[in-house]
Amino acid sequence: MIKLVVGLGNPGQNYEKTRHNVGFLFLDELIREAASTWSTQSRFEGLFSEVVIAGARVMLLKPTTFMNRSGQSVAKVAKYYKLEPEEILVVHDELDFNPGIIRLKKGGGHAGHNGLRDIILQLNSKEFYRVRIGIGRPAIGKVVADFVLSAPSKAEFSEISKALDNGLGYVPSMMVDDLSLVMNKVNS
Repeated sequence: MIKLVVGLGNPGQNYEKTRHNVGFLFLDELIREAASTWSTQSRFEGLFSEVVIAGARVMLLKPTTFMNRSGQSVAKVAKYYKLEPEEILVVHDELDFNPGIIRLKKGGGHAGHNGLRDIILQLNSKEFYRVRIGIGRPAIGKVVADFVLSAPSKAEFSEISKALDNGLGYVPSMMVDDLSLVMNKVNS
């Protein structure tokens, strides 16, 4: 069962609408649906909330450490609440999928994603769940860092928003159902 949902992104207004912040956008919608609010938790280096989804108590975390140090924040929450990696769901941007594509998976590498890289390092495990939200790839010759830290076009944002809505629809099932069954539904 998932006990902690982490959205990856960078803090600050200048990053708010960037492709790299789709994890933050996902959690902001989730907290809005739960009619809850964020509290700043310096001990976790992040914005934190506890909500009830489908009858299950779930913690939400937006690390404020910047993307490359996300693992510090996640590890602090995991240690404090004695969470296993399998009880953690990380929502992040995915270059390998076009905007609008969303997938759920367990484990795997970081594929060059620095937020995932740091989480894997800090948890000493790859066995957490991931919601991967497609943002597409930059044109050939363009710098990936510049691409992920820029805002998507209106058309891309529309597709990303559809993926966010789609993913949010599966969250109650992710909290209480067999995740392998939910994975099949999300990924089909």
